[in-house]
Amino acid sequence: MGTVWSAYDEFLHRQVAVKEVRLPPGVSAAKADELRERTLREARAIAVLSHPSVIVLHDVVRENGDPYVVMELLPARSLAALLRGGRRLTVPQAVMVAHAVASALEAAHAAGITHRDVKPGNVLVAGDGRIKLTDFGIARNVSEVTMTHTGMMLGSPAFIAPEVASGGAVTYAADLWGLGATLFAATEGRPPYDADGDPLETVTRVVHGEVPAPSPGPLAPVVRGLMAKEPSARMSLSEVRRRVYPLLPKQGQPVFGPELFRERDGVAAGPEASVTRVIPQLPAVPRQPPEQSDVPAEQGALAAEPGPLPFALDAQAPAAAAPTGGRNVPRTVALVVATVLLFLLAAAGGFALTRALAGQSLGPPDEPEPAATAAPAQRQHLVAREGDATNLRGAKGGLFSVRVPESWTRFITQQPEGRLPTSTLVQFVSADGTQVLGVERFANYAPVLTVDDYVDVLSGNWPTGDFTLVQSDPLRDGRKGRLVSYRTAERGEGERAITRATVAEVFLSGSSLWVVGVTVPIEQEQLGRSRLFDRIVPTFQMTD
Repeated sequence: MGTVWSAYDEFLHRQVAVKEVRLPPGVSAAKADELRERTLREARAIAVLSHPSVIVLHDVVRENGDPYVVMELLPARSLAALLRGGRRLTVPQAVMVAHAVASALEAAHAAGITHRDVKPGNVLVAGDGRIKLTDFGIARNVSEVTMTHTGMMLGSPAFIAPEVASGGAVTYAADLWGLGATLFAATEGRPPYDADGDPLETVTRVVHGEVPAPSPGPLAPVVRGLMAKEPSARMSLSEVRRRVYPLLPKQGQPVFGPELFRERDGVAAGPEASVTRVIPQLPAVPRQPPEQSDVPAEQGALAAEPGPLPFALDAQAPAAAAPTGGRNVPRTVALVVATVLLFLLAAAGGFALTRALAGQSLGPPDEPEPAATAAPAQRQHLVAREGDATNLRGAKGGLFSVRVPESWTRFITQQPEGRLPTSTLVQFVSADGTQVLGVERFANYAPVLTVDDYVDVLSGNWPTGDFTLVQSDPLRDGRKGRLVSYRTAERGEGERAITRATVAEVFLSGSSLWVVGVTVPIEQEQLGRSRLFDRIVPTFQMTD
């Protein structure tokens, strides 16, 4: 339904998540309006909820008619990511998940909202122990008319309630089943139903198959009580909370260790869609000096506090400095001038004495030598990382490995079809956000399109004057491709253009086109080539 972006609120100075509706290519106008309406329903659903275990909604904005939902950004991993590879939660960890999700659903049901897609992928677990239910994208208020059509099933097959999978009425009890299935996966290390990834066969087993029995343990009765085929027989959320409350770990006791949130070198962390990470705020751009204004000076900001006076006023000075009708004016003026002269002489004498004691000349200081050019940054240590540039259609051949600086963070995005086919872009971004390694793969690119077509489209994506092609030479290692370098100017509304330099290898491998390159600020162009591109790109390898 959408793409969730990590963003920065420049007005309130906080990290936020922004959900954008993604319209698939070729979608009808009516379907597009329906998707937009669903986004607004999601916003209304979340907005009425105020609970520590539910992601908070901040705002809804429209851009060119499309709604964007601005929400709380929780630096966390999904429960699905923590369970990947058959891992299980410990009893304290599973108890905390059960209590948090049950509490969130209880608040949602009290507000008239059914989530309808409770599963490990929609449970976020933060390193500090916070657990929140997210993605009310198919949540709906039960008083509203459903927008689903006949034959359309909303939810995940392995965790969907039997009555929903068979087309029956959707009630709050569907969320009870989803919670039970989620706890089953958390304690067993596998979903309750999974027919080798076949969604239709999985749904058939959910509807007609036996309910799998959980392994013996403190949460087994809760799982059995929630996963009852008959909706009316399922354990209530209040009963779930009552049963797990005595099992909760003591407050302050660490339950989710940092190793669960640390990506090991050389081990893929799986689909990044299940991981929420914060993009560091870019360094602030120095502001230009304010222009001259017609506003009178007295209406401007107050001057800074000047601090104490450089000398103590004599007690008699106020009387001498405040002439009255009975005073001699020339005498008063002479007294003031003499006072000023004495102060200047004292200041000059103090300066001369200080310089003499320090062994410094009384003449003007020597002109400072020009500052030496800053030494180039030290070479960053590279570690092996893996990525998956497989596109949304499930095409094979997208796995790769590459060595990048250890502190760089990985992000994955899907690029929609335009003048070029759809692609998957994997980016490794430096901590300050200024340096990026991009690995982009266009599946099923050749033989319809060529490498030169990519270069032509690339230049056409920028306004006149904002793209400069610096180099486009054939690769020297015999591959079908080109080495390209170019500069781009990114212009924001009312802001100065940000100029960046990119150098990349563009080459064909089978029917796929790969683009592997480094992008840096224009002032780092030379270092970006020698210290990053020349060291990183040669380590790139396709692994399948």
